[in-house]
Amino acid sequence: MTDHPRDRFDLIPDAATEEAFLDALNRGRLHHAWLLCGVEGSGKATFAYRAARRLLGASADTTRGPLGAAPYDPVSRLVSAQAHPDLLVLERAVENGKQKKAISVDQARELPEFFAKSPSQARHRVAIIDAADDLNINAANALLKVLEEPPESGVLFLVTHAPGRLLATIRSRCRRLSFPIWAPNRLETLVRNRTGADPEDARLAADMAGGSPGAALDLASGAMREVDVLARSWVEGPAVDRAEQLAIADGFRGAEGQARFEALMDRLIAAVKARALSAPGGQGARWAELWTRLSDLPDRTAAINLDRGDVLAGALADIARTKALG
Repeated sequence: MTDHPRDRFDLIPDAATEEAFLDALNRGRLHHAWLLCGVEGSGKATFAYRAARRLLGASADTTRGPLGAAPYDPVSRLVSAQAHPDLLVLERAVENGKQKKAISVDQARELPEFFAKSPSQARHRVAIIDAADDLNINAANALLKVLEEPPESGVLFLVTHAPGRLLATIRSRCRRLSFPIWAPNRLETLVRNRTGADPEDARLAADMAGGSPGAALDLASGAMREVDVLARSWVEGPAVDRAEQLAIADGFRGAEGQARFEALMDRLIAAVKARALSAPGGQGARWAELWTRLSDLPDRTAAINLDRGDVLAGALADIARTKALG
């Protein structure tokens, strides 16, 4: 299990991006809203917390990168404890042990009230939305009202894995920072340094991660690597044995089963995406269409309480049909 972004101090998502942000801050041209774009796991939320700590007054520690701050700085400790009065974080709420499918309008309405107050301990008030992709339409409109009237001393970070899905009026009012995918050798080094994995395991995790440091760290665990290998075999190999499929679906019950289902679907969707990117011409287009359809399945399953085994069976049938077309 990897650390939450608020507790990461030594992971530097992208030094050039951090330097661009610091340049704007030091020149007095700090924009009020920043759109943090990149693949999931590329360090966008980590950057948001690193920038927030510095805006809230944490002492600089450049040995930890341009936006580095020491974990034991009082500001850092308040942020990690989710107790800093000048920081607001919006993310999908958890209710009865289940994470909701969207950030609600009631949550988004906390923003105007938060920014209406003066900073109590720092020069700025900071809000992080992780992820803006999770805002429902009413919440997105509530956010837009905040962006239309930039708060004095307020800075807003919007994490997004798919900026094209956001309202154009939201995108146009933000300064965009893009987070590049990581090179395999950099991912290998990260995995070895953070997890102590041997070189072969680190290389495998880097190869499977699609340029995402977050995914590489997750895949460094043996259990997740096994899930990824299974998902790839289903996409690249022969038809899935029905008995194997039923045995796996039998483990989808309860809260732990939900986690297993989500992990398997995550790696299955990643394997379909990889096939879409590598297949030629019309084949690639068919796999890309399948990738788009499957991407919505996990959230839809949770939203309307679909049977996880049936969802997996349907996804595998869809994969089989796509393979049959060549």
